[in-house]
Amino acid sequence: MKRPAGPAARPAAPKPAAAKPAAATPPRAPEPRQQPARGPKRPAAGPGAAPTRAEPEALTEPIVLPASAASDTPATDTPPTRRRPGGFSLPKRGVKAAAARDAPETSTPQSLGQEPPLTARAARARLRAARRARKQYERNEVRRFTSRSRHRRNLWLAAGGTVVALVAFVLVGVFSPLMALRTIEITGTNRIPAADVAQALEGQLGTPLPLLDLAEVKGQLSEFSLIRSYVTESRPPDTLVVRIVEREPVGAITSAAGFDLVDAAGVVIQSGPDRPQGYPLIDAAGGASGAGFQAAVAVVGALPEGIRGQLDSVTAATKDDVTLTLGGGARVLWGNAERSEYKALVLAALLVSHPVGSVTEYDVSSPDSAVVR
Repeated sequence: MKRPAGPAARPAAPKPAAAKPAAATPPRAPEPRQQPARGPKRPAAGPGAAPTRAEPEALTEPIVLPASAASDTPATDTPPTRRRPGGFSLPKRGVKAAAARDAPETSTPQSLGQEPPLTARAARARLRAARRARKQYERNEVRRFTSRSRHRRNLWLAAGGTVVALVAFVLVGVFSPLMALRTIEITGTNRIPAADVAQALEGQLGTPLPLLDLAEVKGQLSEFSLIRSYVTESRPPDTLVVRIVEREPVGAITSAAGFDLVDAAGVVIQSGPDRPQGYPLIDAAGGASGAGFQAAVAVVGALPEGIRGQLDSVTAATKDDVTLTLGGGARVLWGNAERSEYKALVLAALLVSHPVGSVTEYDVSSPDSAVVR
């Protein structure tokens, strides 16, 4: 059997008939090419046989189904169609896409990889962008080269602002009427009426607390002889507190007016013709300014409260010869003011073992060897 050779011998494929707008069918995988069937082997030529010409192999191609066969496959995802007045139908979707696909392609500068022509507006926009970039670059360079000087300037500005704020705060606190004195509070008074002290300081009312005249306050308070010391405290925004320590009387001394009640410094607290009750009479050589008076005051201050209540008088001819007289008439030989606390303890023990009235004299000038007479 002789095989057809060459493309001329191939049968012509039937012309596909007009088909409906085909729905998109999934592509088929290409079928493998089939090897042409080989005919029966020819007997090998003998040594006397004539050479024969080799026959060309027949070429085969994949079978292509006609459109009618493709239409037999079930359609998938076929879009709904709509009827046209002419009697034919088109799918609702895909018409524009098909028209765009069938339209001839036009080449543009962008598709060819070329830049579009530069217009005047675009040129001005590029120029402005370039100027902005240049200015930003220059600013960055200036900042980079002036960072140290800017840091130093910021430090100076911060220090100057702090100083200005402090000065403003001080000025407001000193000269502001909100800090004016309106209330005077007196504490620590017993013998002195607090209202009298506050009235003496009324001249400071209306003055800002930082501007109070403390020298004038001292002069006004020095008029009260019973004030031993004082402390002032400004309590913002408008109060002045005066804490007073009064003088404590220790005894009475004779004077032209009768009797003067004095404190440990010899300052007269009050004067009168009658002897003050509850205070011993101090008789010292040289008066309140002599050394004997200071020794007598030191001895009285070292006595316990129980013995001080029994004390009637204190005599000090010198600072080394201090003699106490108790209420019952008994005498106490004290000597000088040294070791007065120890002597006071010895005297208290002697008064317990030898009450007043049983003896007439207690000698504690040498406290380690006290004598009772």
